[in-house]
Amino acid sequence: MGVLLMLMTIGGLIAAGILLVVSLITRKAWLAKFTLGSVAVWLVFYGVMLVGVSAASQPRALGLGQAKEFCGFYLDCHMHAELTSVRTTGNIGDLAARGTFYIVGVRVFSDARNPNIRFRLIEPRAQIEVDDHRVIKRDLDAEALLPSAGVGLGGDIKGRETIEKEIVFDIPKDVSSPELHIAEGYGIDSVLEAVLIGDEDSILHARTFFTLPKAAETASR
Repeated sequence: MGVLLMLMTIGGLIAAGILLVVSLITRKAWLAKFTLGSVAVWLVFYGVMLVGVSAASQPRALGLGQAKEFCGFYLDCHMHAELTSVRTTGNIGDLAARGTFYIVGVRVFSDARNPNIRFRLIEPRAQIEVDDHRVIKRDLDAEALLPSAGVGLGGDIKGRETIEKEIVFDIPKDVSSPELHIAEGYGIDSVLEAVLIGDEDSILHARTFFTLPKAAETASR
């Protein structure tokens, strides 16, 4: 529904622009007023729908082996990411954590039926968010010491191929329930999704996140 309403809005704005040009050329004031009034009514309707759907949404917590689907503005929803393991340690190689290292196994895969088409996550981003809205970014120095250091989450895959990578976060000891958020997309995608009704990244919409238990766990497919 969100994509359809977005396309209707874009098409309507283009049509409104054409009508405004016609009204100026023909000097028909009533046509300009009608067009501007129609646009205003539609934008109010769209705004109410956007905020209403977002306000009614609920956060979704995923555990090990539960996949998050990535769709964005497009109708392609084949890409997924899931956690396969969560390990904690105080040291990785010669690096000591300021808090606790969380080593998180991530699997990226596609459920596309056509085995000849390559898919990928577009500029994937992973970060920890905690209750006080602190953001903890990946510890790239610690990740560089792991066997999967050379693997990128945004690589191309097709068919039943998967990407397996361990990412690392240095989480303060006072954080009891860290939430891992994985997102993707270019800057223009974020702008479009912010006003896309029902999209997870739209204004005020509840988000899907991964819980990170502080224990050694592994999930298999």
